[in-house]
Amino acid sequence: MGGASRSEKQRRQQAAAQRLAAAGITPKKPGPAGNRTALIVVGAVVAIAVVVGLVVAMTRGSGSTPVAANYPVATSGTIVTAGQARAPVTVDVYEDYLCSQCERFENAYGDEITTALNEGKIKVNYHATAILDDRTTPPGYSTLAANAGLCAANAGIFPAFHKQLYDEQPSLGSAGFTAAELVAKGNALGAAPGFEQCVTANGNAAAIAAATEAAANTPGLTTDGRFGTPTVAIGGHKVDLNDGDWLTGAIGQA
Repeated sequence: MGGASRSEKQRRQQAAAQRLAAAGITPKKPGPAGNRTALIVVGAVVAIAVVVGLVVAMTRGSGSTPVAANYPVATSGTIVTAGQARAPVTVDVYEDYLCSQCERFENAYGDEITTALNEGKIKVNYHATAILDDRTTPPGYSTLAANAGLCAANAGIFPAFHKQLYDEQPSLGSAGFTAAELVAKGNALGAAPGFEQCVTANGNAAAIAAATEAAANTPGLTTDGRFGTPTVAIGGHKVDLNDGDWLTGAIGQA
């Protein structure tokens, strides 16, 4: 079954805009590109995702019992792959654990994604991305958290750890969680031996920086030359998150 018709999408978008207006929320405009790549420009993600994240989070069921994760997890470089290798739909998610829109995306779609993973309908490649390292004091939390997420996958606690880092997301401008605090969170979730050393060493930092740069320079992942998080792609094509049925539509077309 395909996605919604154009008229239905327009109806949903109009309704979403009305809900935002009623809530007194005004989307921000994207800022100018930086001197490097647009990976450090947060304006792109604000312009693209703030309406989506807030509206979807308001309109989808909140307060319900979270869906328990029951799917395999593997790592390859800076990518955590969740779900069955032969799942018919592959979803690529580029995320930053400090990104507030990523938290809203997780809040809005986390249960739906988990259900689809549990049922073998999709697999998800979570790309460790760090575009907000300069938004904490001291700098570097985005990379530290991304590295910890990779460590969590190897320690057998990724679904719970991934969710917890968004549930307890530090605010922009804060210090973020320290390595010791991230270790404590993982250990409380039952991390396998080696997790502490992996987090403390932050050994994936250089690879995460390179992967972030590569993503920012991939045309299919940018909008007007800008890369932001969350960015979601299916089959190499960036998903329009203004369509609240993007996941069910992709599953229906598989």
